[in-house]
Order: sequence, then structure tokens, then C-alpha cells
Amino acid sequence: MANLDAGAKQILSSKDAASNALSPPSLPYIKPKLAEGEVMAPPPVVHYHMNNVTVTGDPIGNRESVLILTPLARFYDGYWDNLVKLSYPHDLISLGFIIPKGREGNLATQQLQERIQKTQAPTNKNRFASITILRQDDEIPVLTSEHERHALSAQKERRAAMSKARNALLFTTLGPTTSWVLWLDSDIVETPASLVQDLASHDKGIIVPNCFQRYYNKDKESMDVRPYDFNSWQDSPTAKGLAEKMGPEEILLEGCIITTSN
Repeated sequence: MANLDAGAKQILSSKDAASNALSPPSLPYIKPKLAEGEVMAPPPVVHYHMNNVTVTGDPIGNRESVLILTPLARFYDGYWDNLVKLSYPHDLISLGFIIPKGREGNLATQQLQERIQKTQAPTNKNRFASITILRQDDEIPVLTSEHERHALSAQKERRAAMSKARNALLFTTLGPTTSWVLWLDSDIVETPASLVQDLASHDKGIIVPNCFQRYYNKDKESMDVRPYDFNSWQDSPTAKGLAEKMGPEEILLEGCIITTSN
């Protein structure tokens, strides 16, 4: 959980804090101070009425909670600035981060916590509902250049590590009141303030927005924009046929099968 200053702890010690360590992560939990010899009471049995959780095209009108999740290897100010500018009610937004072990992870954690301290200050009425920070036990493969990250030879190890981190983050932060989960990469630095409403307005269970990249076009000798995210596609009949014949150690990427011997 993100560190909070004394003022924030005082506010969260009342109705804004989770009642016990096993409460859903939609609210921060503050461990109570026990007297010497005192034993913490067992957590209560709590019933959650999941049928009351709605997923609609009007999430603001129906007060639907949104969980924004980000695996964070590097911290970008533009990413956080866009989060703060989201026009969706911040009291309905919970944030979750998972950060790798190592020097870069330590730096990203420090930079993230500095911004959290300001955004979640008691004097800020536009605070997020909760923020959870997880640290991984091991270091992830560090591929510095864009070419290295997207090389086919690196995809199996890279995506296995990403899947493990994402699953840990999701299952740690998902609560019984969560209506929507938004996966937002940490290097997405330009998003509209109405991002949550825009996506929800399509009234689909799963939706993936297009991601574009600004780059210098050598042919035009000027800055340009191009599609960037090639991880979202609809499989062709050929790709589906390949998938049916895949072995347990193979992965399918944009119609290509990659096999790695262990």
C-alpha cells in the first residue's frame, strides 16, 4: 500500500479505511496499534451483494467503481498528469501498480510515491478512492530499446513475466464493488480526460482502444503519428487453425507461432 502522511492516516482511520486486513482493496487498510499482549480480533464474515454491481454505458450516473491497473517499470510525469485530469469522479477510481525489483523499480516507486503524496493530501478534495502499490519479488527482463522489446525472440520470456505480474496485480486489487477494470500502460502519456466515459459508452464487456505513437517521419522530414499497439487483433481462420495445433510451450503472436525449448 502506498505510504501516507500523518494527516492522511488521521482521515483514513475513520469511515474511509477498510475494517480489517482481509477487506476488499477498494479502501486502504491501516493496521491498528495493539497493546502489549493484545490479540487482534479475527476478521468478520462479510456478505457482499454482487448482484448490485452494475456494468453499464452510463457509469457516472450509476456510480460504478473503476479500477485502473498499471505495471510500472518506469515513471512518466505525463502518465500521472493524465490520471489526475480524468473527469471521471475520483472517489469512484481505485489505482493499482506493480513495480519490479531492482534499481529502476526503486526509482519508479520513489517517483510514484512523491506524486501520490501530493494527490492524496488531506487538503485535496479530488483524491482517488484508494491506491495500492505492489513490489515484485524478482526482477523482470530489462529490454532498453523499442527494437529489443518487440523482437520475436524476446516475446515468450517478456510476455510470461508480464502475464505473471498482471495476474498478481489484478487478483490482489479486484474487489466486490469493482464494475470496470482499465489496464493503462505507464508510457501512455496522452489520453483524453473523458477516457473512462468514452470506453464505457460503447456498452461492451471488453473494449480495446487504439494506441498511436508520435515519431519523426524521415520521409516527410517532420513529426508524424502511426499506429503503435500491434497486440490487439482479430484472429483469421488461418491463425485459429495454427492455434489448434499449438504445443504447451508455444505462443501465438500476430499469426506467428514461437517455440522455445526449455
